[in-house]
Amino acid sequence: QVQLVESGGGLVQAGGSLRLSCVASGRTFSRYAMGWFRQAPGKEREFVSAISRTGGYTLYADSAKGRFTISRDNAKNTVTLQMSSLNFEDTAVYYCAAGSSTDGNYRMYDYWGQGTQVTVSS
Repeated sequence: QVQLVESGGGLVQAGGSLRLSCVASGRTFSRYAMGWFRQAPGKEREFVSAISRTGGYTLYADSAKGRFTISRDNAKNTVTLQMSSLNFEDTAVYYCAAGSSTDGNYRMYDYWGQGTQVTVSS
């Protein structure tokens, strides 16, 4: 079992930045690929970014490319999503997830955090 806890969400003005963190406990963090997903009210869960076990491979949704950066620190059991140039469409609950492969499909992830709210004001 892996427990994931996100933090770093909040209210930010359009054009601003936020840094989301996800701390894992339980089984060995480095065994898992990690992903970030988001879900806005009335919308389906959406892939944002993912990173491989070692951090050597990253994947981004088109909406995140050039604005978001995913990273991980296996020594600290932490995965981070640095977000910049935020806009209203980025408003959502952001979830981190742990899974067996670096993938944009949420079904490939076995463990999920409780989510952290990101609100971008225009």
